[in-house]
Amino acid sequence: MCSRHGHSQRQRLQPFHPYRLSDRPQLERVLFAIILPAYLLTLLGNSTIILVSRLDPHLHTPMYFFLTHLSFLDLSFTSSSIPQLLYNLSGPDKTISYVGCALQLVLFLGLGGVECLLLAVMAYDRFVAVCKPLHYMVIMSPRLCVGLVSVAWSCGVANSLAMSPVTLSLPRCGHRRVDHFLCEMPALIRMACVNTAAVEGTVFILAIGIVLSPLVFILVSYGYIVRAVLQIRSAAGRQKAFNTCGSHLTVVSLFYGNIIYMYMQPGNSSSQDQGKFLTLFYNIVTPLLNPLIYTLRNKELSC
Repeated sequence: MCSRHGHSQRQRLQPFHPYRLSDRPQLERVLFAIILPAYLLTLLGNSTIILVSRLDPHLHTPMYFFLTHLSFLDLSFTSSSIPQLLYNLSGPDKTISYVGCALQLVLFLGLGGVECLLLAVMAYDRFVAVCKPLHYMVIMSPRLCVGLVSVAWSCGVANSLAMSPVTLSLPRCGHRRVDHFLCEMPALIRMACVNTAAVEGTVFILAIGIVLSPLVFILVSYGYIVRAVLQIRSAAGRQKAFNTCGSHLTVVSLFYGNIIYMYMQPGNSSSQDQGKFLTLFYNIVTPLLNPLIYTLRNKELSC
């Protein structure tokens, strides 16, 4: 970000808020008033899901095991950037330290990768519940559930460890102003004063592996699910199945729609303003909606 000398960690980056907020302080106050309660509701909703899922024995099922991890991801994802944004919106200081910026990038890439894979794992869980209901508890054993989640976390961490150093090592040539409210990869790539085609190509390839491949798996799984549901004779049974699986599909649509748009064209300046809005959307709106989409009113979620 700053220079790559030893004193770079003491320098400050100057994030540029969406829509030139530093020139419109009244808009900053409005955004602060909107984002703060949304963030608090996100913390409350996802924490409630985690606590209830752990404390209620009826919810000790594979679906809620995965949902607990999704809620923890949402808590971590939004907490990695929103407190800094609220701080910048609440006063004249619009800077972030080098260490803080690097930490945001590492967490953003790691947690985002984990969520991509976890949503694929949850799709597999729904596939087994619909297409092999009699063998569901045997197939989705605790050992398999832990193994699938461990793979998701390991791949997400590996993605972050692979891409964070590459992004942070790009020469900035004195540029210290992040054209974003968050130190995420496309914004940092755009700061580089060298040709970033090789880096963007690497990002694209990794995006295929950690973003598109799980999405294809999800779509194939739901193809089988739809075929199985259409064979259910009871209209009430079909409706229940679609309602339950629809929750997961809604989360997938919200998450993947934003991620694909951002990371399949990381250095495209034409998507810069849209990218800021989408980043804010899946940092605030998606984690806020997930607890509402996955309601805890039912004791079991089974198709």
